[in-house]
Amino acid sequence: MPDNAIRPGNRLMDRPEYRLKQQPLTCTVNTSVFDAVLMMSEKSYGAVIIIDGNKKVIGVVTERDVMNKVVGKELNAKKTVVGDIMTPNPRLARETDDLIDWLRIMSNERFRRLPVVDSKGHIKAVFTQGDFVSYTWPDLMYQMKSMATATVSKNWAVFLIGGGIALYSLVTIIVVKMMG
Repeated sequence: MPDNAIRPGNRLMDRPEYRLKQQPLTCTVNTSVFDAVLMMSEKSYGAVIIIDGNKKVIGVVTERDVMNKVVGKELNAKKTVVGDIMTPNPRLARETDDLIDWLRIMSNERFRRLPVVDSKGHIKAVFTQGDFVSYTWPDLMYQMKSMATATVSKNWAVFLIGGGIALYSLVTIIVVKMMG
């Protein structure tokens, strides 16, 4: 990500939720799929990050990988290693990258998990599309409120007439029902 795209307060590490994220699950390429699934199950995580001897991210294994590449192909999970089924060289974000830029990239490139690394390339967190949506939801609600307010105040006469007609119609229906 280009450094000039960073806006104050929008860095991944600036988000309050970033500090609350649990440490990601990690393992090496030689970990069995069975052991990786056990780790994921114990923590209710949807993915495990594959790291090398220098603790650098080299791959990701998700629940979908296990289903499609092991279960679906009837492989032995105890004999298959995560290195055989991982998505190698995943996209990595830096802690200082812009949140909104990554939301767009994830949406456009259709991936759901984003490993976030520090300046040394060590895994710090995994953001999901759900995380990004929850982080941007208050901003979206504010924008919708502003747009609605601008629309109503700009077209106040139309809303008054429309509201009057709707109220008159409702009262007429109630009166007719009570009399009939």
